[in-house]
Amino acid sequence: MNIEKIATQISQRLGKYKPRTGIILGTGLGNLGNSIKSPQIIPYNKIDGFPVSTVSGHKGQLIIGELEGKEVLCMQGRVHLYEGHPASSINTIISAFRQIGIEELIVTNAAGSLHKDMPAGSLMLIKDHINLNIPNPLIGPNNEKYGPRFPDMSDAYTSSIREKIKKIAKTQKIKLFEGTYMMMLGPCFETSAEIKALQVLGADAVGMSTVPEVICAVHSGMKVLGISVITNLGTGIQEQKQSHEETLAQAAQAAEKLNILIKTYIRDKDNG
Repeated sequence: MNIEKIATQISQRLGKYKPRTGIILGTGLGNLGNSIKSPQIIPYNKIDGFPVSTVSGHKGQLIIGELEGKEVLCMQGRVHLYEGHPASSINTIISAFRQIGIEELIVTNAAGSLHKDMPAGSLMLIKDHINLNIPNPLIGPNNEKYGPRFPDMSDAYTSSIREKIKKIAKTQKIKLFEGTYMMMLGPCFETSAEIKALQVLGADAVGMSTVPEVICAVHSGMKVLGISVITNLGTGIQEQKQSHEETLAQAAQAAEKLNILIKTYIRDKDNG
């Protein structure tokens, strides 16, 4: 495991910063990273042992600096299991973040809606997730230094943070859905039959990321906020075919609302 090695390399680049909040920006949602002031930018390929993003819409760099007056560490683009990265590599990243002092993780993603009344352009606050077919990133020997062997997932998406976000959305007049996210491995978009099965299971949105990061964050004792940007309706719910280009376009349109929620939360989060 490269946890200590990666943590050391990032620590050496922190400079004056001691961030406690980490942000992971999903497909097409990297614009928030451009709002970070006085940034220290570290491309993933400049960190020995750090997995590298290969998907368009993911710049693949860490940005360390100030957002709304608060120190943050931001992943401008994530890595996905469908790129060929082992699940354990995500545990390495998140554990390294915890080692340098990250206490709270904000995760975002582009997702497909499983309901016609939650259309493209919507935001969904994640209250829970379903993971039935994805390798768990905690499989293998467990080091109690980084977290318990059997982490409790009953409040994976921290309820107190969700309540704060719902209040912000109401104040900002941003319509915010709340639901359960289901991860599929990808990279294929789901079939119509799979979408029907996910609906039966109780999922409200589906994507190809986030769950491994959240599992690792909970394992390491972090609080978690998760928000999905709805970029399309699932296969069979809409007539048009799915495409990565459409995902990027819809994510860009909804990103402004997402950025308002996250910026306001970060600005006010230490004020009670």
